Amino acid sequence: MTTKPGINIAIDGYSSTGKSTLAKSLAASLGYRYIDTGAMYRAVTLFALRNGLIDQNNDSVINENIAQRIEPEVKLMFRFNPEKNLSEIYLNNENVEDEIRKMEVARHVSSIAAISGIRRFLVKQQQAMAREKRVVMDGRDIGTVVLPEAELKIFMTASEEVRVERRFKELQAKGQQVTKEEVARNISERDYKDTSREDSPLKRAKDALLLDNSDLTPSEQLEVVLGWVRENI
Repeated sequence: MTTKPGINIAIDGYSSTGKSTLAKSLAASLGYRYIDTGAMYRAVTLFALRNGLIDQNNDSVINENIAQRIEPEVKLMFRFNPEKNLSEIYLNNENVEDEIRKMEVARHVSSIAAISGIRRFLVKQQQAMAREKRVVMDGRDIGTVVLPEAELKIFMTASEEVRVERRFKELQAKGQQVTKEEVARNISERDYKDTSREDSPLKRAKDALLLDNSDLTPSEQLEVVLGWVRENI
């Protein structure tokens, strides 16, 4: 399915609702570019962890100069991997796609994402990526802040039980040793931080369509959203 001249699609929602799964499938179906903004925040978090900018015993204690260090020292880009048929994120020319998915990064990413200077740095890049349209972008402030003029906005949710189970299975498949209790605690903490931060909190845009995929398969939710796309082109 292709569209002309092209629209931008903003997908927001809670952690582990399958935003990236939907966004990747949707972009592939439409022949659009997929931009994983969550990967950008995770890559910055990885940089901060590696460089001692986060107190790992208390993620609310962060080097006060972190935002000033990020812009000159962090270079992010997406490169397409034909073997996996997806774009992977590079941090200073290093492929960190697998590294950023680990629990250590997940524990700190919401605190990093709450820093205004970092958000401004990444939002500017995200808006530049979408300037020529035909982009599917997912995150937590896409429809409200990054692409408020997007022609189609979607807000994703699912029950907490379903989200915990999805995330637990995802980490297990990657060989990470975690308990469901740890996953549930991480998701709950991220929800609180994402929705309560002062700068660009997670919330549903007034014109965003709600997608509760608690009982939908990936193929079923893709069909629902493709129907919405047809209505907006």
